[in-house]
Amino acid sequence: MVTLDDVERAQRAIEGRVHRTPLLRSGTLSETLGADARFKAELFQRTGSFKVRGVLNTLSTLTDEEKRRGVISISAGNHAQAVAWGAREEGIDALVVMWRDASPLKIEATRGYGATVDDSPSGPADAFEHLDRVREETGRTLIHPFDEPAVVAGQGTVGLEILEDAPDADVVLVPCGGGGLVGGIAVAVKAKRPQARVIAVEPELSPALHEGLKAGRSVPVNPRSAADALSAPFAGDLCVALCGELGVESVLVAEDELVHAFRWLYTRTKLACELGAAASAAALLSGRVVVERGQTVVAVVSGGNVAPRQAAAILAS
Repeated sequence: MVTLDDVERAQRAIEGRVHRTPLLRSGTLSETLGADARFKAELFQRTGSFKVRGVLNTLSTLTDEEKRRGVISISAGNHAQAVAWGAREEGIDALVVMWRDASPLKIEATRGYGATVDDSPSGPADAFEHLDRVREETGRTLIHPFDEPAVVAGQGTVGLEILEDAPDADVVLVPCGGGGLVGGIAVAVKAKRPQARVIAVEPELSPALHEGLKAGRSVPVNPRSAADALSAPFAGDLCVALCGELGVESVLVAEDELVHAFRWLYTRTKLACELGAAASAAALLSGRVVVERGQTVVAVVSGGNVAPRQAAAILAS
């Protein structure tokens, strides 16, 4: 499992190498909710998402031999870019498995940071099977996108920053794919503020953690949401266990609610996030999460790697 000590150790390991992202208050949403509503703007993070936190922490734990063999990972895009950038910073060779219909923008960016991209798989499920074969063939060191203690601990540093800036946070909403971010945040928040609610928000069409929590273990799903950053084919065993033990709540949002929240964030807050990053705002705007008057509510905006064409289409609709 992952503990507060692990998260605090991760914070020291990545200090000075990641941006301290702002916690922005929304007057409009605060008035609507009758609460103090704030957005944790991880879209301003290096490579455009929170993912570098877990990657840099994991790289800090590798031996020289593991670094020499090179690293391998799998991702729809945000983790891929973080691995590519982090490996380049450390002088490590990186290979990232993606898939044919992954975002061209994210594939191009991953290559731009210096990683080799294998996009031969047809989809996420095939890609994980392909990853296992390539990893065995090459002997590379795996940096898992979400189901790895060092990755989860690194993502948990978002939670530490939230509580440093909003020590009275009552509700923290987190967009969720494989569960690494919400698992890490829950470790930090629940250790320091046990009464706070931590809520994982997923698309109805990509409910990996939701189904895992219902089953009490990681189960496969068929991700179909347009929010590619949240389209994990399963939630990590570690993430399911952490979220279950810590009482993380699970909420699903519809595709039209994601689109509305994306448009709202762009026009009202000027946060040009990606579709999946709007999930936490979608849960509040749609009323799927109800908060008490006077509470402090933090919604994580997890990334900003949106294709211009997709953004334009949503904003024009």
